[in-house]
Amino acid sequence: MPQTYLVNGAASGIGEAVVRLLIREGHNVTAMDIDAARLDNLAAELNSDNLLISVGSVARQDDCIAAVTETVNKFCQINGLSHNAGIQRYGTAEETPPDLWDQVMDVNLKGAYLMARAAMPELRKTKGAIVFMGSVQSMAAQQGALAYVVSKHGMLGLSNALAMDHASEGIRVNTVAPGAINTAMLRHTIATNADPEGLENTLNNMHPLRRMGQPSEIAALVAFLLSDKASFITGEIIRADGGLMTLIGGSPEER
Repeated sequence: MPQTYLVNGAASGIGEAVVRLLIREGHNVTAMDIDAARLDNLAAELNSDNLLISVGSVARQDDCIAAVTETVNKFCQINGLSHNAGIQRYGTAEETPPDLWDQVMDVNLKGAYLMARAAMPELRKTKGAIVFMGSVQSMAAQQGALAYVVSKHGMLGLSNALAMDHASEGIRVNTVAPGAINTAMLRHTIATNADPEGLENTLNNMHPLRRMGQPSEIAALVAFLLSDKASFITGEIIRADGGLMTLIGGSPEER
């Protein structure tokens, strides 16, 4: 039976892959993003009556409420929220000015809270699900990415708290923790590095599977967690990292 899902960060990367998969599976989807042009291109390509476009920022409460309202007005309900919006910024504490810190927290952490808060009354009606897009940096830390690391750690706390607060209402909340995924955001990081080829090789080889993940692989996990097939899973963080966090760092390779 078709379900209705609100997907943000939907104009590119993992969010876009989630939209494409859910539409292929025959569900109703609201695709939310701040990039109106990319959303329009996605809508034109998919050409589906099951797709609704909502232009807005997760960092603005009114935009989050509007996305929920628009979804209910068109599809009558919301069965799940796939939260993917996020930005990556670099710097240590001394290199991260307060305005940059606020920017990252507003999008990555406050945005997750605002979206969950806006969607919760509708999810309560359907005993729905939330899937937050975390990171392996929800549990560990990359050097020189202070604000991003803190925001992703905070998102995991938000996910766990929501899962416990709303379990008795039948609402499930989980977090997905990808490793390096071949998205436009990561491609930009690679392209602007002094040694793009070297960085790409490093990103591939730091995973025991010897490659970066693809957005479609993460989307498949999100779709599962949103579905009734995951009806007994809540309060979890599920890694999709090619074995990255299982490997003992610095351990000798045996072939």
